[in-house]
Amino acid sequence: MEANALADASRIKPPLNPDNAWWWEMADAGKLGIQRCSACQTLRHPPRPMCGECRSLEWEAVEASGRGTICSYTVLTYPQFPGYQYPLIIVLVDLEEGTRLTSQLVDCDPADVDFDLPVQMSIQQDPDGFKLPVFRLAGR
Repeated sequence: MEANALADASRIKPPLNPDNAWWWEMADAGKLGIQRCSACQTLRHPPRPMCGECRSLEWEAVEASGRGTICSYTVLTYPQFPGYQYPLIIVLVDLEEGTRLTSQLVDCDPADVDFDLPVQMSIQQDPDGFKLPVFRLAGR
């Protein structure tokens, strides 16, 4: 498949369920959500029904600032899936709130990525309207 055909195709959509639908609704509203355990206040991502620290099933959604630093990263060139432009820079971000999440770093040359660089979340909207939180280097 040609590179243009890959980029023009629709992105694979995530499965939605009662445990993660709230997160995608926040993304659609331009916000980055994090789960916080109501019992012990532990933050967690990705969304899941039970706290890994205290086993509570009670939680609330909080809006993250979207600011953080790159903890780790990788550059993907293969295999190539429809709906993505390669190379993909996948980052593990330490959010300033104290939890981590995996996302994509956009508008950046792979050679410019390094550990501990500050990043800021932004919302990427696909041509079909699907919204996804991604990151950019802070100040760009």
